[in-house]
Amino acid sequence: MALKKTDMERLKAAGITDRLLKSAPPARYGSQSGIVGRKEQRERERALGLVPFAVKLNGELVKKLHARARDEGMPLNELVTDLLQKGLAK
Repeated sequence: MALKKTDMERLKAAGITDRLLKSAPPARYGSQSGIVGRKEQRERERALGLVPFAVKLNGELVKKLHARARDEGMPLNELVTDLLQKGLAK
């Protein structure tokens, strides 16, 4: 049974998409951007003594934290660290 033209084009597009997803990104992206892999990032964080610590927070509190971090121009991790240290020092 012959395929309709639209079905044939859809299959060609699926094949192209599949090849793109399976191929490695060009070397120029990794060499200039300075982006590290997750494993390397975890190793760097361990060397600094950082430990992942997940908690569940109220959505409004999270919005306030993001806004404060943006206003102060600092990463969220640093802001939360500072706030926790000040709170625990009391």
